Amino acid sequence: MAKIIKGRYLFNLLGAVIIAIWLVMLGILVKKTEFKGQPGENITNSAMSVDSIQREWKEIFLNDKKVGYSVDLIRPIEQGYYIQEEIFLKLNLMGMGMGLYAITYSNVDERFILKDFSFKMNSGVVNYNISGRVEGNQMLIRTGEGRRRKTESISLSEPPMIGAGIEYLFKTLKIDVGNIYKLPFFDPSTMAQKEILFKVVSREPLKINKITYEAFRVETEMWGNIMTFWLDENGTILKEEGFMGLVMIKSSAANAPMNIEGGGGEDFYEMTAVPVERHLPNTSRLNYLKLKVDGVDGSDIDIAAWDGGRQRYNYGIMEINREEMPLKSSYSIPYEIPDDDLAPFLKSEFNIESDSDEIREMAANILGKEKDAVVASERLMNWVYHNLDKRPVISVPSSLDVLRTRAGDCNEHATLLTALLRASGIPARLSVGLVYSRNKFFYHAWTEAYVGEWISMDATLNQLPADVSHIRLISGNLDKQIEIMGLIGKLKLEVLNFEYDRSNRLDEGI
Repeated sequence: MAKIIKGRYLFNLLGAVIIAIWLVMLGILVKKTEFKGQPGENITNSAMSVDSIQREWKEIFLNDKKVGYSVDLIRPIEQGYYIQEEIFLKLNLMGMGMGLYAITYSNVDERFILKDFSFKMNSGVVNYNISGRVEGNQMLIRTGEGRRRKTESISLSEPPMIGAGIEYLFKTLKIDVGNIYKLPFFDPSTMAQKEILFKVVSREPLKINKITYEAFRVETEMWGNIMTFWLDENGTILKEEGFMGLVMIKSSAANAPMNIEGGGGEDFYEMTAVPVERHLPNTSRLNYLKLKVDGVDGSDIDIAAWDGGRQRYNYGIMEINREEMPLKSSYSIPYEIPDDDLAPFLKSEFNIESDSDEIREMAANILGKEKDAVVASERLMNWVYHNLDKRPVISVPSSLDVLRTRAGDCNEHATLLTALLRASGIPARLSVGLVYSRNKFFYHAWTEAYVGEWISMDATLNQLPADVSHIRLISGNLDKQIEIMGLIGKLKLEVLNFEYDRSNRLDEGI
């Protein structure tokens, strides 16, 4: 059952995005690694030979509480290897223990260059499937199953490598303090591509299960977060430490699956929320909100994009004004202006399958003969709000999957509404950021639709326009949303003033 907070359903974006970056860190898929040493060193990238089945087990901890485990398997096959990686997590979302099981299968050549892969994720409510096959400089990505199957092509600058093979690559190198390893990666769960630098910064003792290792400390930065790896002299990864207290430790088949925290430890949503000292009563009635924003330095977020539409951002000050809904749209749907800047917001894209027959048929059934974009947008939002069971879901949201399961949190609501709007001929985009509840701002997702101007709409809370406590940080799909990780745990907000109308302004004098 969904948790109701003061008459509002509140669901958090991070169920999908945090899991996505965790899976990136655990190594779903990366591009070919380029190793660079200090000047004058002769470091080669020669693949080792694996002549028997090997397994590596790791325990996963969140703030010192065990929440899961992973196991990697490599098996020699003709002209290469079969690699399998399994991950099990149990997280506490809004007081509910939510389990996640993910598995990646892949076939690689003798140098660990990827031939094909299949990734599956199950969280109870949603089964997410994606597979890929490399053909030349293209990767053919396939999502969904049966009638919902969709294939798209992604250009590759070089042949990709499976992440589970990285540890074996480290074992081929002579690791020394000061060495740098360059790793551009591609993650199929989010379609994100990013170049990462690993640097061996020191050698230090590391104690695991009463055994002390003389380990190499390797550091990298991902989306503004420092991640640390400890390797033994043979290149075996002993420990990985990420953001928000995430830790993975080398373990065994006997110990890794044991004693996983029953409730999943601390509540994930509460951990990531941004507290504020000043209370905002009746946010649905607010017309104006002004905040001081700190903690954005070092993130990959495009701060300039915060200034536009309902928001104004200048030198750390954020101001948000409630939009005025137009009585009538400036166009009749479908929106049709050739070579317009809005064209991308009408197209189908990864997990926003607005060109699918099911999405188009549902949109047509909801709207009938309605041609006004304002009326149509509200009708579509109301349908999503009333027809989706509101519950926390750990998955990579897909509009087709959401239409089938009729369940999800804010990301599922926003993704389906965005797809229905585009299928109806209304430009639409995803917005991710923060929304206020209980003296905290929680990470959240909603939709913006173009009806002659951009209007915010929240299908989770049934708000059109969305109230001014919605702070937009990013517009875009998962490949953009993942950039929000650079703000988590660092962002600070101070409420300076707010108003319900021009005669009822509560101001700190700033």
